[in-house]
Amino acid sequence: MKRAELTEKICDIKREKGWSWKYISEEIGGMAPTLVVGALLGQMKLVKPLAKKAAELFGLSPAEEAMLNETPYRGTPMPPTDPLIYRFYEMVMVNGPAWKALIEEEFGDGIMSAIDFDFDFERMPHPKGDRVKIVMSGKFLPYRYYGAEQGIPEYGYKEE
Repeated sequence: MKRAELTEKICDIKREKGWSWKYISEEIGGMAPTLVVGALLGQMKLVKPLAKKAAELFGLSPAEEAMLNETPYRGTPMPPTDPLIYRFYEMVMVNGPAWKALIEEEFGDGIMSAIDFDFDFERMPHPKGDRVKIVMSGKFLPYRYYGAEQGIPEYGYKEE
């Protein structure tokens, strides 16, 4: 079985049982819902105790359980074709240069981690149509200036 086939099987069971991702995430627990759902969709891995819980919930075989614990090949083909996912790319393409300038002005020369990262969202009622409020929080990782000498800082933190 390939990982994509396991994802399809999990989605089929979810659909047949009428489960929501929220229900599934609560049943498996142990990590943020984004990570649990991401793992079930093949983009993250579940640690062994959570892979076991997922296997029990979905009635998976030992081989399928082990597959949930493997580090996956992450990502999707570019450009994304799903409109919702594409809009995230559009937000970055349009606003990315400004976000980069503002973050670097505040923190220095570096990046926001997508690994040491939190994500949350909520529905916000609005008279013109409900809105999606997204909160992302990633650790700031300064670039390391290799070979820095003669008073040059070793890391790209904001200079005072």
